Amino acid sequence: MSLRPAWLTFRRYAAATTGMTLTLFALGVYTAATGSGLACQAQWPLCSDQLIPALVINPDFIEWFHRVWAMVTGFLIIGVAGWTWLGGLDRRTRLAATLAVAILPLQITVGAVTVTLGGLVPGGYTVSTHAAHLIVALTIFTLLALATIWGGGRGSPKLLRIATGIALVGILGSVVVSRAVPFVTYSPGAQAAFYVTGLAGHLGLVATVAYATEAVGSGYAGVDRDAVGTVRTLAAGSMAALIVTLLLGRDLVLYTSLWQQFNLVALGVAVALAAGAAWVVRSIDGTQATAEPIAGD
Repeated sequence: MSLRPAWLTFRRYAAATTGMTLTLFALGVYTAATGSGLACQAQWPLCSDQLIPALVINPDFIEWFHRVWAMVTGFLIIGVAGWTWLGGLDRRTRLAATLAVAILPLQITVGAVTVTLGGLVPGGYTVSTHAAHLIVALTIFTLLALATIWGGGRGSPKLLRIATGIALVGILGSVVVSRAVPFVTYSPGAQAAFYVTGLAGHLGLVATVAYATEAVGSGYAGVDRDAVGTVRTLAAGSMAALIVTLLLGRDLVLYTSLWQQFNLVALGVAVALAAGAAWVVRSIDGTQATAEPIAGD
């Protein structure tokens, strides 16, 4: 008899863990943007000589809460990998989840270095460590997304359409709060919102590429493989441009007007290619619906 409730499937657990990771990403950005990463007297794992700081909203608490969320999320990620092995999921799902766990210690180490200015590692709060922290986090997020997608079973034209829709909506949402488009002040809250929406768009693009690759390989009933191949190419291009904007969303370069223009171009490319992918998928659906006979005819 299984102790696991019937509603708790692998896809739901993995999706929740991916959501926790996305939230952790946004928390990390907010923590850095408010300067709270320099709190806790630059100590790790303690915070101002305490295991648990005063539970009031101040820089110490923000940094500590980020660490706690990261710890819980880390255990959930380990659980995803364990499920893929004990649950007998396919090889690619096990590989994605296991790689996420394998690079988790690197992320923890870089995170510790990032917040230990004058602490364990003098000079840890630098551009290079922030860049590494961001890139490794994005890699883990992508691997978890793939494990969720692959572990949930076979795709379909409907799922492909949903994925492109999520990608386009997420990218458009990121445009509103991007530092490249001055609709809103790029405050710590706006920065966190930019990464929530941008990562949602990235998630949609990852799913689009995964489902389109499946369709090209094994095919979906009534769907032209050349068309889904085009969708995959457009989504991959959009993803590359979006990643550039995610990197430029942090202070990894001296953000001059030239970099702002470059960022704006990258956003435009990401939106245009994602819109193109969504349009092709819409055309595929229309063709399929026309081609398939109505039941009873």
